[in-house]
Amino acid sequence: MDELRALCHRFRGDLIDILHSIQTGHPGGSLSACEIITTLYMNKMNVDPQNPKWEDRDRLVLSKGHAAPILYIVLAELGFFPKEELKNLRQMDNMLQGHPSALKTPGVEVSAGPLGLGLSCAVGMALAAKAQNKSYTTYAIIGDGESNEGGIWEALMSAAKFKLDNLIIFLDYNKVQLDGSTEEIMPLLDMTAKFKAFGMNVIEIDGHDVEAISNAVDMAKAHKGQTSVIMANTVKGKGISFMEGQSAWHGAPIDAANYELAKAELGGAL
Repeated sequence: MDELRALCHRFRGDLIDILHSIQTGHPGGSLSACEIITTLYMNKMNVDPQNPKWEDRDRLVLSKGHAAPILYIVLAELGFFPKEELKNLRQMDNMLQGHPSALKTPGVEVSAGPLGLGLSCAVGMALAAKAQNKSYTTYAIIGDGESNEGGIWEALMSAAKFKLDNLIIFLDYNKVQLDGSTEEIMPLLDMTAKFKAFGMNVIEIDGHDVEAISNAVDMAKAHKGQTSVIMANTVKGKGISFMEGQSAWHGAPIDAANYELAKAELGGAL
């Protein structure tokens, strides 16, 4: 767990460094999902960077596709592609698009970006595994702002109907979206009650606690007959005090002054 925490700290530094250098990208939602994505890939998922299309691999669908930068950093760390590619994020004619592209980037399962789309794809993957008697697990990471979309709830109905206990959904519950809080934009009300009403097994955790994330995955895998939703309570912009909880940092470029402030808060580890 200490190694995972250290990796998350380093990945935050990498993220700030990259987004400052290219002056574009999404820091807020990437920082809130850091522990979730890092723990899954580094501690839980069965994948092979040398064989990204291995039939029996676990799948992760980043439905909240704007958090692609942190996904790319983790994939590069694992060796899906050279780390040198990270400097080309969001540049024309390069493999690392602003939102994940399954056609361009090894390790990306679904081209995501239109919010609400990815979860339905994850449901299809989990259903395919059941039909083919495959033992892989499909993970989906959705956002709370994304949960404004009806497609999220249609996908949940299908997951409940087909009893997809091989699908584990993480809600990156940072309570802030592009131009305000979720409460301001479209109140979500009691998400625990909603997920339960849609037939889900709900597990609530601190989404920045790598041990809690790991344990929640174990609990979800042990629970049979229902899809599990892990409600990961997170902070948008986590780790950079002036970004935390601020919708302005959903996709704002990081200028020189803020870069230096972020660098100082992270101990200069950039």
